[in-house]
Amino acid sequence: MSIKPSFRNIHNRFLLNGTHYRFQDLFEIAYSFIKEGKEHERAIGDFLMDWIRPNDTITLKTSGSTASPKSIVYNKQSMVNSALATGNHFGVSIGDRALHCLNADFIAGKMMLVRAMILGLEIDLVPPQGNVLMHSDKTYDFVAMVPLQVNNAFEDLDRVKTLLIGGAPTSLQLKERLKEKQTQCYETYGMTETLTHIAARKINGNSEYFSTLPNVSISQDKRNCLVIDVPYLSEEKIVTNDLVDIEGDGSFLLKGRVDNMINTGGVKVLPEEVEAKISAHMDLPFILGAIKDTALGQKIILVVEGDFPVNLLEDLDNIEQMTKYELPKEVHSLKTFVRTANGKIKRKETLALLDL
Repeated sequence: MSIKPSFRNIHNRFLLNGTHYRFQDLFEIAYSFIKEGKEHERAIGDFLMDWIRPNDTITLKTSGSTASPKSIVYNKQSMVNSALATGNHFGVSIGDRALHCLNADFIAGKMMLVRAMILGLEIDLVPPQGNVLMHSDKTYDFVAMVPLQVNNAFEDLDRVKTLLIGGAPTSLQLKERLKEKQTQCYETYGMTETLTHIAARKINGNSEYFSTLPNVSISQDKRNCLVIDVPYLSEEKIVTNDLVDIEGDGSFLLKGRVDNMINTGGVKVLPEEVEAKISAHMDLPFILGAIKDTALGQKIILVVEGDFPVNLLEDLDNIEQMTKYELPKEVHSLKTFVRTANGKIKRKETLALLDL
């Protein structure tokens, strides 16, 4: 039986910006980043300083995209286990080149560092803004980005072998464009509580279902929401608010969040499912919401970021897949949506700006 490395076992092939660091060397680079580094480097320095402390746990903060941000205490060994699971699932090899372009204040950015240290990757650090692939002409074996970064770096993606996309929903337009690329693109499912992804869906493939990583078990509760059991991370099951359909092979179709459900005229509508239908016909950022209505109970509205065509409702009425219950009854606009640091729209906070 193989013995898993501890968080102190930095791989001897680990390179950070071309320099090898052992566990005892991490203090030097962490201190340098905190005192003299750029903004994205300071967050990395803070995490590395936490990583080398002798305590076995680390405190992580959720992004706050669907609820109030909260702090979670996790064992560092669980993060090591997550890194090993990712490496096995996506075929990450010792010495692979990786790019760190995520905000290290959040779990995805922290886990890219853990993967590099534990799996023995040669990782380059770049600012998370703009086209993250513009800083060099290198090719990379393994990269994780949020959808906005994928859009910004789209023309350069051929220099990436395997790309994980998460942190925010991937639009239908972007998914279709990515099918043209040779890059192996995966839409991931996960959260801070699961130390990033526990499932992935190949965008270049034909299935809309997410496949779980090895040793991840899933089920549904009475609400038909996803329940996740990851023994290598935690002894406790994680109960989500994500409505899913589960197949016998352990894969699942993500439908939307139960707390976003709209009841209009006695018909339950998931905004995320309707947004998927609309996104194929509209380039503007938008979300669906609901307001009180005497006849329907709740009336579906479409909220657009920025200006929108005056005939937008007529255009939506021509979408064949839309039922009369799903069709928005009103269109509203906001100059700017409320977003998390990784670009995910904060639905409730954005809708609250309408003051309807």
